[in-house]
Amino acid sequence: MLRIAVDAMGGDHAPSVVVDGAVAAARHLDAEVVLVGPSAEIERALEAHAEWSKLGIAIVDAPDVIGMSEAPAAALRRKPRASVRVAADLVASGHAAALVSVGHTGATVMAAHAAFGMINGVDRPALAATIPTRTRPAVLLDAGANVECRPQHLLQFGVMGSVVAHVAFGVERPSVGLLSIGEEATKGNELTREAHRLLKGAPINFIGNIEGREIYSGVADVVVCDGFTGNVVLKTSEGLVETVERLLGDELNGTFSSQVGYLLSRRAFRRFRRRLDYSEYGGAALIGVAGLTIVGHGRSSSKAVRNAIAMAGRFATTGFVHRVEQEIGAAALAR
Repeated sequence: MLRIAVDAMGGDHAPSVVVDGAVAAARHLDAEVVLVGPSAEIERALEAHAEWSKLGIAIVDAPDVIGMSEAPAAALRRKPRASVRVAADLVASGHAAALVSVGHTGATVMAAHAAFGMINGVDRPALAATIPTRTRPAVLLDAGANVECRPQHLLQFGVMGSVVAHVAFGVERPSVGLLSIGEEATKGNELTREAHRLLKGAPINFIGNIEGREIYSGVADVVVCDGFTGNVVLKTSEGLVETVERLLGDELNGTFSSQVGYLLSRRAFRRFRRRLDYSEYGGAALIGVAGLTIVGHGRSSSKAVRNAIAMAGRFATTGFVHRVEQEIGAAALAR
């Protein structure tokens, strides 16, 4: 049976929220969920679910926890039995097919890199985040794994992002856009100009540069950028969504007629919220490492954890890492 290792101590509300999400996932997935962390704490959180022992949930003890404010490299050295590290080792040893963590992003990236190594031909891992557009979900990468990048890294991100869009959303030939300050190939800085040249020669459906206003238009299934830019885009988007929702709430509560209007169109508002809610997607795939890893938001709800585990299961059954290896090999030959 497929096994998914979950860092039970990751995130702002661990372990209760992580355990709740894992139980929800185990109810519907044909997979075993392995919760990794201090056994006593996990067992206390599981007491809220009387049926957990019948759901294919296992516990692996890991006494150490890496806090969200700790320096990841130092913490991993100081805590060899940290939950995220033990979970990554389960995947590396073949005892699990995927790692899921909504904890410290830096620690998760470093633990995955140390446990799995890199795919041949990939220099840097990247976080591939799912973003909403007017047509269908798209992939934004890098969303924060690399603050500084070189042109060949963006080339690799474009190739790997195409695989994510194909596996996750069934896009047959994903369109890949390079985020820049203008559509012309000569626009941008030295990084984007050289990356444009490399992406143009890659065996992918590269559509050229796209500007920030086009990120959510649906023109590109894959948006490529360095990790600093991608993380700013992602955090700005999250803040904007929260602001829009609050503004809509204020307006809908303002007058009797607006409240009546909301009652008549609340189904549309529910769909609107689902399309913008990051918890619907669960997490971001850490691509480039030679082991399947899903990284979730530190504020993840139990719903987000459940969907992150479901994403890990879906990617594992489609041979995601192997497909990335094949595409990277094809891109290297094309060059």
